[in-house]
Amino acid sequence: MSSGPGDVLQLIRRSTANTRRDIQHQTGLSRLTVAQRVDALIDAGLVTDRAGGGGATGGRRPDQLEFDIERSVLAVATVETAHSSVALTDLSGRIIARDTVDVAVSDGPKVVLDALAASMLRLVDAQSGGRPVVGAGISVPGPVDPTTRRPAQPPIMPGWDAYPIVDHLADFIPVPTFVENDADAMAFGEQSTNFASSTSVCLVKVSTGIGSGLIIGGSVYHGIDGGAGDIGHIRIEGEEAICQCGSRGCLAAVASGRAVAQHLSENGVPARSGRDVARLLKAGNVEALGLTHDAGRRIGEVMATVVSMINPGVLVVSGDLASSSLIAGLRETLYLRSLPRATRNLEVRLGELGSDAGLVGMARIVTDALYSAEAVNHQFA
Repeated sequence: MSSGPGDVLQLIRRSTANTRRDIQHQTGLSRLTVAQRVDALIDAGLVTDRAGGGGATGGRRPDQLEFDIERSVLAVATVETAHSSVALTDLSGRIIARDTVDVAVSDGPKVVLDALAASMLRLVDAQSGGRPVVGAGISVPGPVDPTTRRPAQPPIMPGWDAYPIVDHLADFIPVPTFVENDADAMAFGEQSTNFASSTSVCLVKVSTGIGSGLIIGGSVYHGIDGGAGDIGHIRIEGEEAICQCGSRGCLAAVASGRAVAQHLSENGVPARSGRDVARLLKAGNVEALGLTHDAGRRIGEVMATVVSMINPGVLVVSGDLASSSLIAGLRETLYLRSLPRATRNLEVRLGELGSDAGLVGMARIVTDALYSAEAVNHQFA
């Protein structure tokens, strides 16, 4: 393996090696070289050296090396169809402060991004404690080209196609900024926080719309141009409901929070969005529970193909409609339509981070990029 300071930092960040002796064992580097690498990381403020914190092997306990997650902060945001969330986090993704911004994605990129930037700056001024902001991240409800970091023909984001989000935010917060699809950010947040033992995770987000995020080999899988996981616009045979994207019969048109809300309204139960459905589910509304169960069955039909193709270890269900009703319906058709071989080692779980999944995921994506072995080695070159 390469043996630069960045590679040593990765061992420390992943808790693969947390003492100088561990690093020697893992890398084969000499004691002197390890000392030089570690001292450079400590001098740069990337690593802390906690005396006597390592595992005892007889005699004095070795010093424990840790990535300094509190040395600086990140500003992150998630754009939803009807509102947005903003947070200040440390480098581990722990949320320090948060804000909700009442702007809809349909308001267009300038309105939304100006509002998010203003919120980020307020949080930094009030909650950063003087620590520098070293990076920013934003997730959006549509495909994002992984090369340009711009939305790529998003079906439900009018005016956002190829919009320079990074450049726009740089006018307010001049730090490295990263853009991801919302379901991808949520998937990475859940996998890196709660399901790290599984390097293959699929998350399906069911809110006002439907999307999915894929973690393969421990990393977000984007596809060739950011379109991987866009299951909400898969056509369902025999369905004619008009989708927001303009097509008929999309999964989102028949099983999303928006679709459930429409059915509820038609049945005399006022609802407009996935958030309204979530409130009704929490209140135990029988009509909402039944329609959400039915939506889960339709989603399970599509996820049976996804699971058979990807063979993930965990299928995480998240979003406004994530509930026992939805997951019960999903399981009915998922297992019925999949071969036992495809699901024998599959866990189907509700997400554990709830509405914070995207914020945590974006923070961890930003940290991984800023402090990758390559980036840190370049810094010390």
